[in-house]
Amino acid sequence: MNYTFDFSVIWNNIGLFTAGAFVTIRLSLIAIAFGLILGIVGALFRTSENRFLNWLAIAYVEAIRNTPFLIQLFFIFFGLPNLGIKLTAEQAAILSLAVNFGAYSTEIVRAGVESIHKGQVEAGLALGFKPLSVFRYIVLTPALSNIYPALVGQIILAVLFTSVVSQIAAEDLTFAGDYLNSRTFRSFEIYFTISLIYLAIVWLIKGLTYAIEKRFFEFAKYRR
Repeated sequence: MNYTFDFSVIWNNIGLFTAGAFVTIRLSLIAIAFGLILGIVGALFRTSENRFLNWLAIAYVEAIRNTPFLIQLFFIFFGLPNLGIKLTAEQAAILSLAVNFGAYSTEIVRAGVESIHKGQVEAGLALGFKPLSVFRYIVLTPALSNIYPALVGQIILAVLFTSVVSQIAAEDLTFAGDYLNSRTFRSFEIYFTISLIYLAIVWLIKGLTYAIEKRFFEFAKYRR
């Protein structure tokens, strides 16, 4: 092997990697926040007795879960402008990530909602709670504690999915690596470093989700 390792390209362009990492984290957090809202609304529709809302949620979930994320990204960024909806690369990245995460989290949240015994809902209604309050306090919180590990796993996948948005020139971490590689051809050093940064980001997200679990769902282990 005649290859000579040279990591100076990393140190000399550390600002580029740092900026890309911050964009990746920002895209991830915003998309996950909006996606979780979509997931909760979707789960509410999926468990609704209203057939239209139920089928609407099913169509959304099936359409997103059975098509490639890259195609969804291209449709939003390249396809929507034909309908007069023009988005920047970052806006399209956030929207596509949120829609994709929302579809998967819909089914995860739905499973959690359906794990709550109907007697608890009936008790809440009997005590005078409004249906929305019953869903928020009696159904949603315990449901989230039940499906939290699965939801965290999907969050990690959403973070890793951000690497795809470089295909529409969203200036994330992968985009930064591709840009630098096209000028230095130090592929091993660049993509090895990017892998380590993604690993660090995932560990950061896992630490954050663990803190959230300890803060809001600690009670759940006493119920099991």
